[in-house]
Amino acid sequence: MPHAYANIAFTPAVRDAQTRMGSRENYAPFDDVPEQNNRIGPREAEFIAARDGFYQATVSETGWPYVQFRGGPTGFLKVLDGQTLGYADFRGNMQYISVGNFANNDRVSIILMDYANRARLKILGRVRIVSLDDDPALIAKLESPTYRARVQRGVIITVEGFDWNCPQHITPRFTEAEISQTTAGLHAQIDALKAQLHAQGNAAPASAPNTLGDGPLALSISEIKDRNFNATF
Repeated sequence: MPHAYANIAFTPAVRDAQTRMGSRENYAPFDDVPEQNNRIGPREAEFIAARDGFYQATVSETGWPYVQFRGGPTGFLKVLDGQTLGYADFRGNMQYISVGNFANNDRVSIILMDYANRARLKILGRVRIVSLDDDPALIAKLESPTYRARVQRGVIITVEGFDWNCPQHITPRFTEAEISQTTAGLHAQIDALKAQLHAQGNAAPASAPNTLGDGPLALSISEIKDRNFNATF
């Protein structure tokens, strides 16, 4: 069976380009693979749940693509079942470009990035918009109770194919939380050293050794100088 993502993305024009550029042989096996990659598995579900944003592409009725970044709390894009994703559409700048595009063309392309680990998941699907009144129970599943943002609608995505991209050319970037997790051990060591230095500073100083010894000191005069008198002993 064909790889679902490649079956959609590798149009005749794309295949011609691959042939001209010499990469067609590399992708020929996608025409007959054991897994179609059109159902979300444990690996994909875990990856999606760890993301706090993704890039979403739609197409207008005039043929222009529109790409936007969708952000929210970690895991706001939810896996509802093996072939369905959904997210709560929070109120933004109210341009409604994606919503308008979906009214004309329900196709969507999503890219989820893990910059720290240089991983990328691409998803192709079709969108269904759900209003707050249409299915309150479904909207409730998409909401994030601890995230204070107004939900305007639900976006339900039926997955038609996905593919993992290679890490080449992905520049590692780290969120504040990822940096804190990575440096937690270093901060613990610094705190321990600070505590050790503080304890040493508060300790009673040890008695300095008496380098001169005990008893009277002998006085020995070796030279006397004066303007009118000069003597050396």
